[in-house]
Amino acid sequence: MEPNWALARKRPALEKRARILQGIRAFFVAREFLEVETPQRIPANAPEFHIDAVGSEGWFLHTSPELCMKRLLAAGYPRLFQLCRCWRQGERGSRHLPEFTMLEWYRAEADYRALMDDCEALLQALLPQGRLTWQGQAIDLAPPWERLSVREAFARYASIGLDEALGGGRFDEIIALEVEPHLGLQTPTFLIDYPVQLAALARAKPADPRVAERFELYIAGLELANAFSELTDPVEQRQRFARDEAERRAAGKPPYPSPEKFLDELAAMPPAAGIALGVDRLVQLLCDAATIDQVVAFTPEEL
Repeated sequence: MEPNWALARKRPALEKRARILQGIRAFFVAREFLEVETPQRIPANAPEFHIDAVGSEGWFLHTSPELCMKRLLAAGYPRLFQLCRCWRQGERGSRHLPEFTMLEWYRAEADYRALMDDCEALLQALLPQGRLTWQGQAIDLAPPWERLSVREAFARYASIGLDEALGGGRFDEIIALEVEPHLGLQTPTFLIDYPVQLAALARAKPADPRVAERFELYIAGLELANAFSELTDPVEQRQRFARDEAERRAAGKPPYPSPEKFLDELAAMPPAAGIALGVDRLVQLLCDAATIDQVVAFTPEEL
């Protein structure tokens, strides 16, 4: 019997993927981050309208290790990182998998600006030559990278303004179709300062409470990471979770339980910043792969 040639052809990409993962670990260990492993089956995720969890015998597979890692911050751990598998229902495409690898890291006594510095340093460590070419597009990785507010991005690239997009419920549509394709084409772009309505678990900006200290990182039009200066007010966080859960239920989605232990411990969390980076997409970029399927050993369809 002949080998599975489709699987065999992935060997160069899988070997490079392994080196990238080793490089990520070396980067964070050298900066005195503690690598942790948290449970992947949990009683409750953070309720988010656009993310649906996979059930597991009355609990859920985690969509992110965020809540557990923040509980560690609250217990006094100053710098943490984790490489783990995450699950989200219905996410499948050339850039999406329902089971994927996530890198998350957290810094106590820091804000989202420190995470921007981390991103620049991490990519420099993984690509010392300082350049990346993906699908014919050359990207200069030399810092500082572009920092572009959401409002500025809408004014520059969108057919309607930010306020109109928010008021008409078209923010996600406009940003995906009209804004994202322009981001990170010459140098990586940090899309920063999201409207506070889209803060998720980020805190409002002290100098301008209309926006949240949140950014997403784009390279070659591909969203790579999502980061926050973390909200540490349990009352406000509970209110946000309640609004998100009400929105989910109004849309006919199944109800999710509240992550009570996380909320109980949130008041003890110091000022902090955290970020989630999609490892499969990072490998896709670094391998110059057209689809995410090329840089994982098995897609769901191959099992």
